[in-house]
Amino acid sequence: MDAFFYGFVVLLFAAVILAFEGFYLWWMSTHGAAARRIARRLQVMSGGLGSRSGERISILKQRRYSQAPALDRLLHRFKPAHGIDALLVQSGASWSVAQFVAASFGGMLLALMLPLALPAAAGMPAPVRALVAAGGLLLPWGLLRRKRMRRLVRIEHQLPEAADFIARALRAGHSFTNVLQIVGNELPEPLAGEFRVAREEINYGVPMNEALHGLAARIPLTDLRYLVIAVLIQRESGGNLAEILGNISQIIRARLKLVAHVRVLSAEGRMSAWILGLLPLVVMGVMMVSSPDYITMLWTDPSGQRLLWIGVGMIAFGVVWLRKVIRIRV
Repeated sequence: MDAFFYGFVVLLFAAVILAFEGFYLWWMSTHGAAARRIARRLQVMSGGLGSRSGERISILKQRRYSQAPALDRLLHRFKPAHGIDALLVQSGASWSVAQFVAASFGGMLLALMLPLALPAAAGMPAPVRALVAAGGLLLPWGLLRRKRMRRLVRIEHQLPEAADFIARALRAGHSFTNVLQIVGNELPEPLAGEFRVAREEINYGVPMNEALHGLAARIPLTDLRYLVIAVLIQRESGGNLAEILGNISQIIRARLKLVAHVRVLSAEGRMSAWILGLLPLVVMGVMMVSSPDYITMLWTDPSGQRLLWIGVGMIAFGVVWLRKVIRIRV
């Protein structure tokens, strides 16, 4: 009965938090500073009284880290927030930095409340609870890293087709800026969206060099950097850009073929790393539910605590070692 009660408490707490978050987002979208600013601009365009306000509009491009202006200014002064924002951009997530921070602290709070939901975890020592809390804190970061990796892999496989497409369009007589628009309209996502962003930046007056450097910053792939460098060198020194892009496309396809071959050869090692790393955690979780009196000896008895730390250290060492063995850079 206690487990159901504590589970109900946790779900009620999450529901209250989500309700407050929903109310806050609704209020900011209808009565916040951004909504008022949009209303004033609409009045200016329609010739209303708002045209007399003399609002100063910044032409600097700066991403908002939060819908609340005060929190946005505070996060812009916090240097790690810039790295979080870069991770969000590269992963293609729609979160803001403030939402990511809130999700991280929410995961840590839920991890700290784990002993309330599982009676077997009530006697965990403080270091183990700290590790669990750190895992909850880093869970959104790990999910974003995984999403970023999957997105970059998809873009990497789209790059050869994009290079061939640009080369064919250039041979047909299109200018490079028009080619960016065509690529953004014809190719699939997510690569097409990044080319559309570069095209829009150029339309707004950003120099092409800066727009292409921004494209390379949003997509940190070596193959894309080669493509950007080829375009920039051709603009300064001349040459047959279509032929260069065709050669780059062939090189990318050959490298991707070699990478796929290496992944096939290392599949057994990667599967062994996943199984050996997750099996102890899964078994411990099952035993905490089925036999809590048996598993609690690991953190209530001094000998069990030593064995627990030794086991955690050996698992971490084994995972890192297997990762070094199977990770082959091509």
